[in-house]
Amino acid sequence: MAENGEEKLLAVARHIAKTLGHNESMADDILQIFSNFDGRFSREKLAEGQAGEDGSGVAVLERALNSIDGQISRFVAADQPIWADPADSAAFLDTIDELVTVTREWSPMASEKPVGVCLSRADDMMQQAMFRIEDEFRSLMERGAESFGLNPQGDAAAINHRFDSDEEDDYDRDFQNGDDIQIPVAQPLTDYDLIIDALPSATINDLHEMAKRMLGAGFGKACSHVYSACRREFLEESMSRLGLQKLSIEEVHKMPWQELEDEIDRWIKAANVALRILFPSERRLCDRVFFGFASAADLSFMEVCRGSTIQLLNFADAIAIGSRSPERLFKVLDVFETMRDLMPEFDSVFSDQFCLVLRNEAATIWKRLGESIRGIFMELENLIRRDPAKAAVPGGGLHPITRYVMNYLRAACRSRQTLEQVFEESNGVPSKDSTLLTVQMSWIMELLESNLEVKSKVYKDPALCSVFLMNNGRYIVQKVKDGDLGLLLGEDWIRKHNAKVRQYHLNYQRSSWNKMLGLLKVDNTAAGMNGLGKTMKEKLKQFNMQFDETCKAHSTWVVFDEQLREELRISLARLFLPAYGNFIGRFQNLGDIGKNADRYIKYGVEDIEARINELFKGTTTARK
Repeated sequence: MAENGEEKLLAVARHIAKTLGHNESMADDILQIFSNFDGRFSREKLAEGQAGEDGSGVAVLERALNSIDGQISRFVAADQPIWADPADSAAFLDTIDELVTVTREWSPMASEKPVGVCLSRADDMMQQAMFRIEDEFRSLMERGAESFGLNPQGDAAAINHRFDSDEEDDYDRDFQNGDDIQIPVAQPLTDYDLIIDALPSATINDLHEMAKRMLGAGFGKACSHVYSACRREFLEESMSRLGLQKLSIEEVHKMPWQELEDEIDRWIKAANVALRILFPSERRLCDRVFFGFASAADLSFMEVCRGSTIQLLNFADAIAIGSRSPERLFKVLDVFETMRDLMPEFDSVFSDQFCLVLRNEAATIWKRLGESIRGIFMELENLIRRDPAKAAVPGGGLHPITRYVMNYLRAACRSRQTLEQVFEESNGVPSKDSTLLTVQMSWIMELLESNLEVKSKVYKDPALCSVFLMNNGRYIVQKVKDGDLGLLLGEDWIRKHNAKVRQYHLNYQRSSWNKMLGLLKVDNTAAGMNGLGKTMKEKLKQFNMQFDETCKAHSTWVVFDEQLREELRISLARLFLPAYGNFIGRFQNLGDIGKNADRYIKYGVEDIEARINELFKGTTTARK
């Protein structure tokens, strides 16, 4: 080897002299300088080489290539995997390194035809070696996963088990015939602080050495391609095992809502496991295999994760641009919150230049989900506006639109912080004292109240109209007071609407009971005892008739709120009982007429109170 090295050195010196020398005299001068500089460049040796430069110099190169070719041919033709034997793999890598060294040393003389021919041969040899090392790379990745006891099925299943351990694991049935496959048993997943070592460390080290040679020889794209193909298959199978289906946007839009709800739940689980466990694990493996080659690591990682990432993003996008029916709000919020919470992971895992498109797409879809949420609230507004005033609710009870809207808003406000974020990003202008979410909720409440005012006109009886508004107004206030909706709308809003309910109460009394109360007033200017008696008999007769009709009608009306119902009864009792007691007491003291008062007095004070206490019980339908 030392002799070959000296011959190479002399050949290089002769080539430099020939190249730089413009004529024979100048070339001789350069050779003389080399001879004075180093004893190995003796005039005799240089002259000897000069005499047969086209022969002996190239002969050295040819001998070196012949030796390397024999070794490479032996490895390329081998039937067994080279990396099955550490000695063979080390020898193969040494041979490749030697070929690289020879090629590099002789490259300056590539313009010389004999040397150029040899270097072309060296390129062919390198290509053969790279084809074989590519096969070895692929085989080693596959064998490494198997020997480590981790395969796409088993590993993904283990993650799935950890994530959702209370569900029956059905994946083990797929391996009934594979006694040698062991599926890891793990505890339920409580956090995502987990990195998967998909390959043994020794295998990763071997892959790194192979990748280093391929990249050094200019076969980086081929290396990245074979690596990405193997790991992509693993990752896609893992995602499938987590329950994520490959669905087009059209398929998502055609899916029945109940099925889509289940699919969203599976997507949330898969997205969290992918961004917090699978993708970081793939990033770590890429960095180890391609250590020292950052660009190759970035490209390979992007190729591995791109398909699964696009699958996740396409589903979220389908949700974002899908139907904006109000009942979809809560699942869309789930998807929005998942994307929001995973954005730091998107930024950190996909931080390199190759993944910029994926990172930007994730941010775009997240914003699109926010637009969808705002659009759902607009659709809720339209639903309230379009809800027709058809048949009256029996007994003036709660209207279904009131119950629907209030329970909807209460449920929505459980995600108050998220909704605040969504509406703050809408480019709207909040008022000085309220947020954009407060403005939105106030507007919906105003629409609901206007709609109820229109619906109240369906009732022909003004008193029943007031009962309807009182019922629905009280329900609205109660729903606002008990949750985050009250914090949004504020105490002033609650006080104002409590006052409205009281006004409906007063309107009810005026329109139905004040007229009867007027019958209990006695005109002291009536002419004589007989005249007063006749007047009071007539008033009592009218009162009995109106009281019977009112109680009969109002007993079928409903006041859903027990406290409000009791307040109404107490208010009516306080209004009527003293006046009625005074009236019949005076009537009983009217001489001869008073002696026969029982013939005209149908109700005692206690009877009036009992009848009042029977009011507003309504029918079963009206009270629901």
